[in-house]
Amino acid sequence: MLSTACGGQSAAPAAPPPPLDTAVVTAKPTTYPLTIDNCGRKITFDRAPSRVLLLNGASVGEVESFVTLGIQDRILANSQSYGVSEQPEMVDRIKAVPTAGLKLNENFAVPREQVLALRPDLVVSTSAHGFDEKTGAATRDQLDSQGIKSLVTPVNCAFGAPSARPEDTERYKAQSVESSFELLRTLGEIFDVQQRAADHITKARADITAVQKRVDGKPRKNVLVAFPGMAMMNNNGLPAIFGGGIYDDIVARAGGVNPFGGKDTAALAEINAEALATATVDVLVIGVYQASENPDTMAADLFAKFPNWQASKTRTYTSVSDGIYLGPLNALAVAKIADVAHRDR
Repeated sequence: MLSTACGGQSAAPAAPPPPLDTAVVTAKPTTYPLTIDNCGRKITFDRAPSRVLLLNGASVGEVESFVTLGIQDRILANSQSYGVSEQPEMVDRIKAVPTAGLKLNENFAVPREQVLALRPDLVVSTSAHGFDEKTGAATRDQLDSQGIKSLVTPVNCAFGAPSARPEDTERYKAQSVESSFELLRTLGEIFDVQQRAADHITKARADITAVQKRVDGKPRKNVLVAFPGMAMMNNNGLPAIFGGGIYDDIVARAGGVNPFGGKDTAALAEINAEALATATVDVLVIGVYQASENPDTMAADLFAKFPNWQASKTRTYTSVSDGIYLGPLNALAVAKIADVAHRDR
């Protein structure tokens, strides 16, 4: 989860985010031909795609969204995976999705030649970076020339784009759980499963809202999100610290504030031991990437290294996995963090 593991640069919220709209939505079926705007490009679908290729992009949100909407049978080749999940059956469901033998290059991209050889009718990338020719990937124009449509997860149109539209840049900086819902709505419209998308979003919003009501009025806790297994993202060999964008939003909706909130990828990569030692940390959230990782052991290790944290003194921690990222499982991460941050003692 390297390229998208850190969000935009908006400051960590000084107050709890506003409640989500929990109104029940009745969606209309898709009418084809369907034309959508994606990162300023007009894309027309004459029918629902049936040969979809999912690029890696250090993401799992796209394949999980396909699985959640029950349209994984439309996937020709998937290059996304994650070792663990907030939803127990998700890992196996992703493993069952065909990969068509895709092999990533040294840039962790699906090479242009592999994409074109499979002749998909839609290529999906988590960000504009997935179509960067410099990585060996096919560009959107190259795909267009072969009659292959392409789609970028809407909130990430500015990520890796050489000349992003101002509105896309602002959207990227303001990413939140609503960005996950936007991806579901977009896929729901393209694949004519709009009601499935609406039903999932309605439930997720209701679940998150219930948590927000439960923690409303309680003192907000300082919640540090650390991924020890992704130390390669930190230039000082420390655990990867997540902040900005959707990570701050999830923490805030759980009744917390991220001590490193609002920072961009470059700033988070430079966090050193002194900055961690002097941070105010009431709750430690251990991010887990592989099934072999033990969050209890990783938490104990950080508590030993940073004994001045309040979390170290009270042994207050929990673990999250894919629910902290853009994708369909954000409500589960919000609940897990809130449960430990505001549990009765």
